This record gives sequence, C-alpha cells and structure tokens, in this order.
Amino acid sequence: QVQLVEAGGGLVQAGGSLRLSCTASGRTFSTYSMGWFRQAPGKDREFVSGIGSTLRTAYSDTVKGRFTISRDNAKNTVYLEMNSLKPEDTAVYYCAASASCGSYSCTVPVAPQYAYNAWGQGTQVTVSS
Repeated sequence: QVQLVEAGGGLVQAGGSLRLSCTASGRTFSTYSMGWFRQAPGKDREFVSGIGSTLRTAYSDTVKGRFTISRDNAKNTVYLEMNSLKPEDTAVYYCAASASCGSYSCTVPVAPQYAYNAWGQGTQVTVSS
C-alpha cells in the first residue's frame, strides 16, 4: 500500500504563494499518475491538478494559469506550486496516487477520484483577504 505524506500548507494573504509537496513510499512511483484534490468547508472534494507518468498535466479551470504541478521521480515527490492565491482557494488539499488508474492510463493525468487508490492525510491552505 502506497503511503503519502504531504507538507507545505499554511496561512497566506491573497495574492501570495505556497508550495505543497507530497512524498510517496514505494519503488514504482514513476509509474503512478498523481493528483491534487481539495475540499473546502461544506463542499465536495474536487480535482485540482494531475500529472501522469509521462509528465502530462491537467488543471481545473479554477486554478489554470495560477497553479503548477510537477514531480521528481528521484525523490518520489509531487509538488503543487500555487501562485496568485485567492480566498476561494482556502481548503484542505489532498495528494493522491493512482497505481492502476482504473480504466485510464497512468501515462496521463486522471481526474476522477475513484481512480486513485492512495490518499494523503491532507494539508490546510488558508488564504486571507
């Protein structure tokens, strides 16, 4: 079972930046499709960004152009660089790993939550206005 440990959340003013990281256990990290999701109070968890094993990326429309996902396979780590943060970005952010990717290919970013089989504990991001 893949274990995921997230870091980098915190409190930031609107317009500021944060960088989240997520480190995975296991020796086959490079083959996983990785994703970031978030859940704001009173809302469902939603897809933020994903990166496939071939480094293809995808973003939700709400973060496109502000957030950047990347991965370092040598460190078993995926990152989410968040710039121009807005109060509506306030949420608990979750890292997720998909080793089998369900009906999708792990070479591409995967949006549906059911395709992920491992989740981090979540890290709080709070953006003040």
